[in-house]
Parts: sequence; C-alpha cells; structure tokens
Amino acid sequence: MTTEEYLNGQILLIDKPLHWSSFQAVNKLKYALINKAGLPKKFKIGHAGTLDPLASGLLLICTGKFTKRISELQGQAKEYTGTFYIGATTPSYDLETEIDQTFDTSHINETLIHETVKQFLGEIDQKPPIFSAIKKDGVRLYEHARAGEEVEIASRKTTIHEFEITRIAMPEIDFRVVCSKGTYIRSLAYDFGKALNSGSHLTALRRTKIGNYNVNDAIDVTLFEQSLAD
Repeated sequence: MTTEEYLNGQILLIDKPLHWSSFQAVNKLKYALINKAGLPKKFKIGHAGTLDPLASGLLLICTGKFTKRISELQGQAKEYTGTFYIGATTPSYDLETEIDQTFDTSHINETLIHETVKQFLGEIDQKPPIFSAIKKDGVRLYEHARAGEEVEIASRKTTIHEFEITRIAMPEIDFRVVCSKGTYIRSLAYDFGKALNSGSHLTALRRTKIGNYNVNDAIDVTLFEQSLAD
C-alpha cells in the first residue's frame, strides 16, 4: 500500500494482543508507518473503540481521512467471546484486582444458567465498573477507585442483541455476546453472577466482530510491522 493510500484513508484490522493497551497498538502502527512506509510524522491515526489490556481481539485502526469515520464505526454492534468465573467477585469485575468475596454455587445448574441469560436480552440498565475510564467530576473512575474513594455511578441503557452460553464447566462459563456501543462485559459478568444469587467476574475476553468486520480477517501488530518491511 502506498503512502498516498494511507493518507487518503484506510481501515486496518488489527488483532490486539493480550496485555497491550489500545493506545500501545495504535502507537506501534503509527511509528511503523512513519519509519517503514514513509508517512509524515503528523499524519492522522486512531482506533474505533478501546479494548482493555486484559482483552484481546479486533481493533479497527483508521488512518488519514478515514479518522473521520471513527465515531460511525464505534457505534456499530460488537461481538465478544469470553469466560465468567462463577462464585467470586473482584473490585474491577475482572482479573485486574484480587478476589474480594466468594459465594455459594451449589444451587447453580445448567437450567438456571440458561434461564438467567434471558434476563439480559434486549435493552438493560448497566452500571459501568468503578475501574473504568469514564469521568466523574472530571476524574476518571479508576483514579477514584485506586484512591479508595467511593463514588455514585449512574446506570446507563445498553442493548444485548445476543447472549449465548457456549460451555459450562463450573466454576467457568464461556459465552458469546453481541451488544451495542457502551456495553461493559465486565459489568455483565458481575450482574450475571448477582442474578444467579452468587457472584462472578470476567477471566477472559476477546472481541471477535465490530459490525461486519471480523477478527478472522485481522493481522497481528508485529506481523503488520514486518509486512511493511517486505
């Protein structure tokens, strides 16, 4: 691909590795395009939807004039697969923090699990995790959380289009979810555990689709960088 094509606008499908931030992935591509594809230092590049460091999968990175399409792409439905750990919660609702409470799971069976899924289909009210980048009074929630401060978090409307359980091997449950913009899968994990009269947290997450874009068509960041040198 030529320098001009990148500047005119491209949507790059990147398979973000586990433990990388979305910002790191964009930066890696940015400097690869500057150093190996000859793009100017101030060319436009950005991603259409953050993925947490503890999640892997599809990251859409827009270059040049296509950065104007970021908000449109962010608004598309997203598909995730992952794992809930049933019977324990963490303050961050995932593996970023240690388990803070454990719960009984002896009453949970496959029938209850599948029945509970139905409660989450359609439009739901969801509270973002305290360990999130949303701002409250000008400060990001995770900063309040790390300072040990309690803050009131308003719930938001979000839509779960599809919610499927793909494996039950207690205490682990694998799932596939298709949801609207702004859905926190960590919060879904927490709320799902609560609905089971137990507890739950997220132990694995992978974004597999954004609209019609599929992670199967994505490339690893390092492989993309190597392809520029070929």
